[in-house]
Amino acid sequence: RSIHESFDTNTRGLSEVLCAILRHNPKTRLFYAASSHVFGNPSCEMQDEKTPMSPVNVYGISKTAGVHLCRYFRNRHGIYASAGILFNHESPRRPNRFLSKKIVRAAVNIRRKKQEHLTIGRLNTLVDWGFALDYVRAMWNILQLNEPGDFVIATGTLHSVQDFIARAFEMLGLIWPQHVIQQNEILTKPSLSLCGNSSKLKSLTGWQPETSFEELIRIMVKAELDSA
Repeated sequence: RSIHESFDTNTRGLSEVLCAILRHNPKTRLFYAASSHVFGNPSCEMQDEKTPMSPVNVYGISKTAGVHLCRYFRNRHGIYASAGILFNHESPRRPNRFLSKKIVRAAVNIRRKKQEHLTIGRLNTLVDWGFALDYVRAMWNILQLNEPGDFVIATGTLHSVQDFIARAFEMLGLIWPQHVIQQNEILTKPSLSLCGNSSKLKSLTGWQPETSFEELIRIMVKAELDSA
């Protein structure tokens, strides 16, 4: 995605909506889905709402700008604009370019003998993986609060890419080392190990992620099997 596309989608579009709310119905409640990429490559082990935003890519920069727009409109104009800082949220709806979907699709194709190998970058990369449906529930909970704010939405647990691969392949009766090729040179961007602390969200709404790492993979594998 180009620089212009990122800012048109993540920043300019948001500003148009916020301005429309201000003009036509200031009581409207808005939720903005930001990203853990706003934190860049932080020095702290876990990130929360007080962690400094220091994005290292265009996507993160545009999402950071969106968070600041929400803050500006709620502080200057009293608009109910909450920002959720979402860590990785997966589901069967993920496009094929995303790592989770790439792994699951390859595993199913290998099981069906439509593909021989999965080529992957770093197996030891750690990711805070959650289920998108749980995160949507968190968004709804946030919008029920009396006051808007910024909220980290995450599981707070890290799993490696190898963990994801091993579980997906095991669910299909496959031995993953026989089918996975690691090639670090295919990586085009640095790997960031981001892990979210959702204590604020949990304390104010009672939200908890209900779907385990294993169940998330099971859901994605089943959907891929059913899609053919």
